[in-house]
Amino acid sequence: MSFFPDVGTIRYKGPESTEPLAFRYYDADAEVLGKTMKEHLRFAVCYWHSFDAPGSDVFGTGTWDRPWANGGADPMAAAREKLAAGFEFIAKLTVPYFCFHDRDVAPEGATLAETERNLLAIGEDIAREMERTGIKLLWGTANLFGHPRYAAGAATNPNPEVFAHAAAQVKTALELTHALGGENYVLWGGREGYDTLLNTDLKRESDQLGRFMQMVVEHKHEIGFTGTLLIEPKPCEPTKHQYDFDSAACYAFLQKYGLTDEFKLNIECNHATLAGHTFQHEVAYAIAHGIFGSIDANRGDPQNGWDTDQYPNSVEEATLVLYEILRAGGLGSGGFNFDAKLRRQSVAREDLFHGHIGGMDTLARGLRNAAALIQSGELSRHVAERYAGWDDDLGQRILNGEMDFGTLARHVHTTNPDLSPVSGRQELLENVVSRFAR
Repeated sequence: MSFFPDVGTIRYKGPESTEPLAFRYYDADAEVLGKTMKEHLRFAVCYWHSFDAPGSDVFGTGTWDRPWANGGADPMAAAREKLAAGFEFIAKLTVPYFCFHDRDVAPEGATLAETERNLLAIGEDIAREMERTGIKLLWGTANLFGHPRYAAGAATNPNPEVFAHAAAQVKTALELTHALGGENYVLWGGREGYDTLLNTDLKRESDQLGRFMQMVVEHKHEIGFTGTLLIEPKPCEPTKHQYDFDSAACYAFLQKYGLTDEFKLNIECNHATLAGHTFQHEVAYAIAHGIFGSIDANRGDPQNGWDTDQYPNSVEEATLVLYEILRAGGLGSGGFNFDAKLRRQSVAREDLFHGHIGGMDTLARGLRNAAALIQSGELSRHVAERYAGWDDDLGQRILNGEMDFGTLARHVHTTNPDLSPVSGRQELLENVVSRFAR
């Protein structure tokens, strides 16, 4: 049975094409800076928004046409229908990876043991589909926020029994990710935060979360998982304040609990917006501190204060983010996972293709633009000139610890240097970006 019978394999047809079910800019085999677009971008489709969500919101029920969700009284049959639909979609889209939460792919049972059996059984089905199609797992994760038991958090819950249940759930999800050859494992603290400080012990919850993450690392090494562990920052929603607020907060947390060598960040555009940052800022900060790992590709609405998870469509934003990533050596084991969902009124099944095609074309354009910007050297040259003094004798002696406040004060009194401001050339550089981001 085909769930998308009216859609064939999506092909590259070039910028002049007006075919809506075709790529105009994403040419998987086209080379950019010595690697193919497919190798650079490492696209992934997310299971939850694409196949699990019904198109509901807080004001209304689901609107989307999702026949694979009609499993009747047998939730495992529904899970297998969803799996078939998912792999049909991903294969037709020609995307090399997918991502999942444990509860996206298999239903929760009456007991933890039944839940684990369900997940492992569906895991065997996933493995067969991966073998059949060649589609790979970018990352897996555990849903530690949806069930009522996690209303007050998982690792940060005031009840240690909930902490223990979360640990058991992550243990199974991490082991399944490992068994499926997943290249990363993600931890997003959806309810690791607070709604009010009136009932919250901040230090205790921080220490609980730190210990939980240390245990994740311990189990990773116990089972021989060689993939990358990723934390996904988000400032709020569903809690008022989340402890993984942004890249900087995550870095401080990793430093405090001795985890900087074990974790990197999975950065989402919309989460950067909610934190009051640009997408480029969050990526650049993570790169500067050696903790950049992967991307959740989407966009937010700057007029809305919630996570709208729309498909990326800003070529300039894609250009700037990929400029940072390419200069840092690329994505490594990470990728661009489309953590994006259709609008509630987009009820046609093929709308799912349109959303992904548009996002993939946007990022492909950003990739080419970023490569051209790097090759031109215009931005990097201005930055090098701006900081040139730090490469000279005085700057190097300061950084090497050869000078202190006393010697610096004597230097200033002796040399009377010219301290006139030098133009930052922001407008010029913005014009440079506009010239390339097209």
